[in-house]
This record gives sequence, structure tokens and C-alpha cells, in this order.
Amino acid sequence: MNKFYKRLIFLIVLVLVISGVVIYSTVDIHTLRSLTRFKTWSLALAILAVSVGLFFDGARLMHLVRISNEKISLYEAVQVIFGNYFLALLTPGATGGAVAQLMFLRHAGVPTGKAAVLVIVRTLLSIFFLILCMPFIFMHDAGIIPGVSNNTLMAITLTALVVIVLIVAGARGGWLDFLVIKLTKKLDNEKRKKVFAFWRDTKSAVQLLSHSPKDMLLVFVESGLNLLCIYAIVPCLMLGLGVTDADWYSVMGRMIFLNMLLYFTPTPGGSGVAEGGFVLLFSNSVPAGTVGIVAVCWRLIAEYLPFLVGFYYTITVFGRDFVNKQLGKE
Repeated sequence: MNKFYKRLIFLIVLVLVISGVVIYSTVDIHTLRSLTRFKTWSLALAILAVSVGLFFDGARLMHLVRISNEKISLYEAVQVIFGNYFLALLTPGATGGAVAQLMFLRHAGVPTGKAAVLVIVRTLLSIFFLILCMPFIFMHDAGIIPGVSNNTLMAITLTALVVIVLIVAGARGGWLDFLVIKLTKKLDNEKRKKVFAFWRDTKSAVQLLSHSPKDMLLVFVESGLNLLCIYAIVPCLMLGLGVTDADWYSVMGRMIFLNMLLYFTPTPGGSGVAEGGFVLLFSNSVPAGTVGIVAVCWRLIAEYLPFLVGFYYTITVFGRDFVNKQLGKE
């Protein structure tokens, strides 16, 4: 059995086990009563929310490609978006998502160098949007993480924001080049080349960001709308359970906080961490005994359905052997 099938089977088993454990550990005597009140229209609303989010994701990609003086079709943009979901869930830390985007952009005719830059810009814009949201979340919602004060979380966020600004300024001005060279001095040649290549692409990404500020502002807004629409899946599911008096500001804030953490988790697509984090953050926000079910439904709609579409596009365009080769490079 090749590595592709092994990874796919492992993912399926992992998802089933995690989903089963989360649901089993959170159900109680109130679960059935709460579920009988569930409105099926909320599922359609949740799918609509993720569809609109994916639309904005595709729109921002097409605008980014145009800013880089290249061109891709809407269908090719769709392949990039869903391919990202597919390989992200098959690889630790979702690292395969970037590889998938690069593969599909190259297939669409975007040069490798520009494709790598576009992938970095997409990630930077998403993370930057989430970081900018953090102070407003912490000022409104006290005690997100038990035992950790919001002042500590605010300090960490502001530090991260300052670091990002310094990296952007250093990349644009060139004064961080010396630091990169010094830090990689003891690495072997192969690793050093990879670090230099990544730093070169990062510098190019920063230059692209500052090249057309008005167009890039539009892309940044589209990045925010993409994320907010996808995070709106949870309020849709909560409405289906009859929750109408929730603090929706806090609900969306906690979704932003949780998804920010998922960018840095080592598990494939954040599996396990996402569900566990959701239970921790929303156990008091949804009807008793349903938090695990809502967590699994959220992951199903937000990640696993796009994963299946990405699976189709990736296998259709590149074939299993090519995907297996990409997985073998890890």
C-alpha cells in the first residue's frame, strides 16, 4: 500500500476516532431533547456561509494573481482553493496546503517564483487579519482560556504584531538579510538553501504587498470576509439548536481565537486540537450535551466537505502517483 492510501486511511480513522471521543465525552441526558429541537434549515445556512467564504477566497486569489501580472480562470482558482484543503488535512501542521496551492498555480501557468510568493501573501494576510482582531476580542470577552488572563493574551498578541511589522520592515529595507545569514551559518548547505529561498520569497511577498496598496486593501478585506463567513458556520448551527440570545460578538471572537491557534498546531489540519478547543471554548454557549456534536458538524462542513472536493480535483488533475510523490518528500 503506497503512502497516499496509508495517509488517507490514517486521516479517516483519526477523524472518526476524534469525532467519536468528542461526542461520547460530551453527551448527557439533555442531548436528545436538544437535538429534537434542531432545525435542518440551519445546515443549509451553514453550507451557504462556507460557500460565500470560499467565494471570497477565490476572489482574493484572482485579484492577487492579477496584481502579480498573471492571470488564472475562476475554475483554476477553485482548484487552488480546494486543493489547499485536501493536502492540508493529509499533512502535519497543514504544511501540504501550501504545496497544493503551489502545484495548482503552476498548473494554471503561474511561474513557480510568483506562485510561491502568492501562497505566502495569502497566508500572511489571513494571519494578519486574525491578529488585528485579537485586541478587540480580549477587550470584550474575559477569561477565554481558564487560568490565563486576557492581559497576558493581549501582551502576546501585541508582541506578535510588533514582530510581524519588524519582519515586514526588515524584509522591505533589507536590513534583516544579515541576521538571516548569521542564523543559518551552522546549517548544512541544503537546509541553508531552503531557508534562503523561503526568505527570498518572503521578501518578494512583502514587495508585492506594498506594490499596489489600494488593490492589496481590497484583497485584505476579501481575506477578512472569507474567514468571517467560514467562522459563521457555528452561529448558523447554534441558531438551528434554538440559541437566539447568545453574545454573537463573543461567539465569533472565540472562533477567530481558535482558528488562529490552528495555524500553529502540529496535527493534520488541526485535527483533535480543533475539536478539543471548541469544546473548551463553547461548552457554556450551546445547549447542554450538544457541544461535541456541534464541534464535529463544524469540522465536517468547514474542513471535511471541502477536503472531499479537493481530493477530486487533485486526483483528477495530478493523479495518485503525483500526490504520493509529494507526500514522500516530507
